[in-house]
Amino acid sequence: MAIQDRYERWKKEVLHPLLKRFGERKDKFNTSSGIEVPRLARDPDLAPDKEASLGFPGEYPFTRGVQPTMYRGRFWTMRQYAGYASAEESNARYRYLLDNGQTGLSVAFDLPTQIGYDADDPLAAGEVGKVGVSISSIKDMERLFDQIPLEKVSTSMTINAPAAILLAMYIAVAKKQGADIRKLRGTIQNDILKEYVARGTYIYPPTPSMRLITDIFQYCQAEVPRWNTISISGYHIREAGSTAVQEMAFTLANGIAYVQAAIDAGLDVDKFAPQLSFFFNAHNNLLEEIAKYRAARRLWARTMKERFGAKDPKSWRLRFHTQTAGSTLTAQQPENNVARVTIQALAAVFGGTQSLHTNSMDEALWLPTEKSVRVALRTQQIIAHESGVADSVDPLAGSYLIEHLTDEIEKAAEAYIAKIDEMGGALNSIEQGYMQREIQNAAYDAQKAIEREEDIVVGVNKFQVDESIDIERMAVDPAIEQSQRAKLAELRENRDDAKVAELRVKIENAAKGTENLMPLFIEAVESDMTLGEIANILRSVWGEYVTEGF
Repeated sequence: MAIQDRYERWKKEVLHPLLKRFGERKDKFNTSSGIEVPRLARDPDLAPDKEASLGFPGEYPFTRGVQPTMYRGRFWTMRQYAGYASAEESNARYRYLLDNGQTGLSVAFDLPTQIGYDADDPLAAGEVGKVGVSISSIKDMERLFDQIPLEKVSTSMTINAPAAILLAMYIAVAKKQGADIRKLRGTIQNDILKEYVARGTYIYPPTPSMRLITDIFQYCQAEVPRWNTISISGYHIREAGSTAVQEMAFTLANGIAYVQAAIDAGLDVDKFAPQLSFFFNAHNNLLEEIAKYRAARRLWARTMKERFGAKDPKSWRLRFHTQTAGSTLTAQQPENNVARVTIQALAAVFGGTQSLHTNSMDEALWLPTEKSVRVALRTQQIIAHESGVADSVDPLAGSYLIEHLTDEIEKAAEAYIAKIDEMGGALNSIEQGYMQREIQNAAYDAQKAIEREEDIVVGVNKFQVDESIDIERMAVDPAIEQSQRAKLAELRENRDDAKVAELRVKIENAAKGTENLMPLFIEAVESDMTLGEIANILRSVWGEYVTEGF
C-alpha cells in the first residue's frame, strides 16, 4: 500500500472516528499571520522503511504520539506536584492551584509516609510534613481532599512501598464522598524497582514488594478500571545522575519486569497493560529530550507487541507524565530556573507528554511559595495558549536531527536492555548493582565535565554574580508534628479496638498466603487502622530490605 493510501486509511479508520466523538479545540488553527497550521505535517515521498518506523499518530508504533489529534483535541493535564505540612494546608494549596487553572492533582508525601511510618513513630521525629504532606490515617486523607470531588478530578500520588495502603485510603475516601470508584482517575507511582536503584524509599524485599504491585494490578483491573496502577519512573533514575539513554533503557527494563511479574501471577496482559503508565524527566538538552520520548514510545510498543504478544493496541501505548528536572535547578540566581523550566516543559510538550509538572524557581532553596508555584503553572499555560506548539500534531517530525537522535537513542537503549536480559532481567541486574554503577559513573562524568567547564551551568561555573537571595521563603511550622500526634491519639481512642485486632490477624494471615491484600487494606483503613500499623504487620511477616554496597 502506497503512503498516500495508508494516510487515507488512517484518516478514515483512526482520525475521523475520534473527531466525530470529541472534535478539536478550535475549528481552525492559524499562525499570527493567518497561515493555517496543518493537523499533521508529513512527507508524501517518505521512504517506506522510515514511514513504517514513524507511523501515524494514535497507532502503532506511536512514534508520533498516542492520540490522533494530540493537543489539538485537548491540552496535556497540568498537574503540579504539591504537598507539605498538614492535610489541611495541602488541601488549601490544591484548591488554590485548581482555582488558578490546574487540571489535575499530584500529591507529595513526607518521608515518614513514604516509608510506612505514622507521624507519631519515633523514627518520624523531625521529618513530619517537611518534604510533603503527612498522611497517617483515613482521617488525614479526608482532610487532604476536603471539598475536592474525587470522581471529577484526576489525582497522581507519588508513593511506592506503601502505595497499596495509600490507594486504599483514597478509595475509601471516595466511597465516603459517594463516588463511583469505577470512575476514579489517577495514578499511583507504585514503582519499587527504581527505589532500589535510585531513590531509596523501599521497605520490603523485592519478592513481596512485587506481590503488592500485582495485587494492585489485579484489584484495579476489576474494580477501578480507569486508574493507572503504576507509573514506571525514569524521573528519579535521571535525578540520580543517569544519561537520557540510561533513563529510558532502565525504565523500560523495569517495565518489562513488571509486565512479566503480572503475567507470572496469572494476569492477562491485555487486561492490565492499558493501565500502565510511565514517568519521565525533562532535562535541558531540548532536542535529545524530544527524541527520547519518541524513541521510548516506539520501543515500548514493539516490546509489548512482539515480546509479550499483546493484541490490544491500548496495551502497546506508552503514556507518560513528565516533570521538569529538579537536579538542574540552581540555588544561585534562582530566577534563571524559570528559563530552564520553560525549555524543559517545551521538550515534554514537543515530545507528546500526557501530563506535566513544572518545577518552581525556588525549589533548590526551599519548599515553593504560592507565587513561585503560580509562575510554574503559568509557564505551562503560556506554552499551551500562546506559543502555538500545540496546534499541530507532532510538530517536529521530519526534522533530520530529531529523527537521527530518535534512532540513535532507541539503538543505545536496546543495547542496555539486551545486557539486562542477559543478566536475568531488571531485578537481577539491580541486585548485582549494575544499574546503580552505570548511574553513578554517568553522574561522576557529568560532575567532572562541569568542574572542567566543558559543560556550562549558567550562574554556577560561569556568569556568576555576587548576590543575596531576597525572594519570598516558604517554611513549615514545626508544630505540625505535635498536631499530627494529637490527631492520631484521638483516632486510636475512638476506634473499635476489637475490629482492629481482628483485622491485624486477617492481614497477617493474608500476607503469609496468596490472598489479594487490597480489599483487606480498604477495610482496615475504613476501620481507622493507620498506615504505620498496616505497614508494620507486613514488616513482621516479610522483613525489611537492606541494600548491599556496590
